[in-house]
Amino acid sequence: MNLQQNVSLKQYNSFGINVAAAFFSTFQTVNELTEILHYKKQELATVNLPMLILGGGTNLLFTKNFEGIVFKNNIGGIEKISEDEEYVYVKAGAGVNWHQLVLYCIEQNWAGLENLSLIPGNTGASPMQNIGAYGIEIKDVFHQLEAYHLHEGTTQQFSLADCEFGYRESVFKRKYKNQFVITSVTYRLRKTPVFNTSYGAIEEELAKMNVTTLSIKNISKAVINIRTAKLPNPVEIGNAGSFFKNPTVEYAVYLDLKNKFPSIVGYPVESNLIKLAAGWLIEQCGPFNAVSWKGYRKGDAGCYAKQALVLVNYGNATGSEIYELSSSIINAVKEKFGIELEREVNII
Repeated sequence: MNLQQNVSLKQYNSFGINVAAAFFSTFQTVNELTEILHYKKQELATVNLPMLILGGGTNLLFTKNFEGIVFKNNIGGIEKISEDEEYVYVKAGAGVNWHQLVLYCIEQNWAGLENLSLIPGNTGASPMQNIGAYGIEIKDVFHQLEAYHLHEGTTQQFSLADCEFGYRESVFKRKYKNQFVITSVTYRLRKTPVFNTSYGAIEEELAKMNVTTLSIKNISKAVINIRTAKLPNPVEIGNAGSFFKNPTVEYAVYLDLKNKFPSIVGYPVESNLIKLAAGWLIEQCGPFNAVSWKGYRKGDAGCYAKQALVLVNYGNATGSEIYELSSSIINAVKEKFGIELEREVNII
């Protein structure tokens, strides 16, 4: 076990916020995690330090130093564990880079993850957040996961039903928050692809690419092109992707907003519910004399010029500055539309 003290977390969070952890360690196996937890219980019990399990660091915002222990999940490995006539079942360690897993499955011609190409982060976060993009969510390809109970010291399996997936939600963000460490995830992928190109600009991008025969590789490339064009690369500009969730309202509320704002963007999600485009809401109101928050910048904290859902760190912004910007945006949207945006990013 390698337990370090006063470690900078700047390289471990995609916002690039320069904060420190009082203690820091990595683990590559469940046994190593058990060893670290035992050390914390035996040697550090008197100070009762809080702990944080860190994956890819792509969906959190540090607003201050972490006065506890950060455990970095580096559990790796990808393997096909079984198959039947229609599906292959692929198990990946929680520390596997998500996009690398997607590319690996595409090379094997295992279909289902292609619409989720280039989403930053690691595999372990995929069910925790129920990540989704371009018409697909993890729940659509999920089979099961294994998670280690931090207090009982046991490994448990969770089925699709056990995870209680919702929009960017699961039991691991609510009922079991801070109780489990996801160690591996198994996906159910198709041997014969079922293409999903109707969402967003995929069909338009495929036409630009002169694609005449659909394949999961072509769809993945189209998604990568779209995301690259409108989203900043965290290596170049600190960000955590979409900072806000798209709010869901009842149909009557949507109709009232539609009467007041005819160009409002919304999509039916289920009976009597409409999902509003948070990016559109943010674009329609702005600070002070500005027309829109989109492209707004104060110091090194800003709202990305190509996508209003993305808040960015242009260099040396603090987490508190980005958090304050998000609060101002939430207040402005609520004042104009009566809709309260919810942060998708975890605040620490």
